[in-house]
Amino acid sequence: MKKSFDLRLVIILIAAVLYTVSSSSQGFMKLDEAPHDISYYRESRVTAPLVKVLYGRPSATTNAKVFGNVIPYNEIWRTGANEATEIKIYKDVMFGDKLVPAGTYVLYTIPSENHWEVILSSNTDVLGAFQYDAVFDVARIMVPVRKGEKLDTFSIGFKKQGEQHISMMLAWGSTRVKVPLDFNEQEYYADSQDFKIKFKN
Repeated sequence: MKKSFDLRLVIILIAAVLYTVSSSSQGFMKLDEAPHDISYYRESRVTAPLVKVLYGRPSATTNAKVFGNVIPYNEIWRTGANEATEIKIYKDVMFGDKLVPAGTYVLYTIPSENHWEVILSSNTDVLGAFQYDAVFDVARIMVPVRKGEKLDTFSIGFKKQGEQHISMMLAWGSTRVKVPLDFNEQEYYADSQDFKIKFKN
C-alpha cells in the first residue's frame, strides 16, 4: 500500500514539473503592473497622425509624493516604466526652440521641483534610462513645472494651442509639464490607401 502511495506521489510530482516546463515554454509573461499605452495626436479622425508616443504607465497611491520621492529629482528618467519611452514624429517639428527632423526618438526627462529638462535621443530600442548617453541627444529643452489635480497613473497626452502649436502634456501626481511642439503650417490628410500631404504655403 505504501509503495502504491509513493508511486502515485512520484507520478504527480513528475506531472507537475512537466506542466510547469510546458507553461514556461510558452514564453508568455503575466500582465505588467505598469502596462504600455499609446498616445496619438492627430487633427481629426480622418487625418494622419503628427505624433505618437509609446510609454509605460507606472502608478502611485494618491497620497504618495511622486517627484522628489518615487522619482528622484535631478536624475535621468525613462519618462514612464520598463522600456524607454519612444516618440515618433511624423514630420519635422520645432521641439521647443530646437528643429527636430521627422523620425523615432527616445524621450528622456530630468525632473526637478520647478522645471524639467526634456531630451530627445536617437538611441532607440533601449531598456529604461540605463543606456542613456548624451552623445545621442538630438534636442534638449527646459520647461516649467505646473500644478494640477492629483493623478495616480503617469499619463502623456496632447493639447492643441492655436493653429500650429501643440503641447505634449506629461502628468503624474500633482505635477504637470507642457512640452511645446510647432508643426508650422503643414496639414496631413489620409485617404483609404495612403497618407497625403497638403501644404498651405
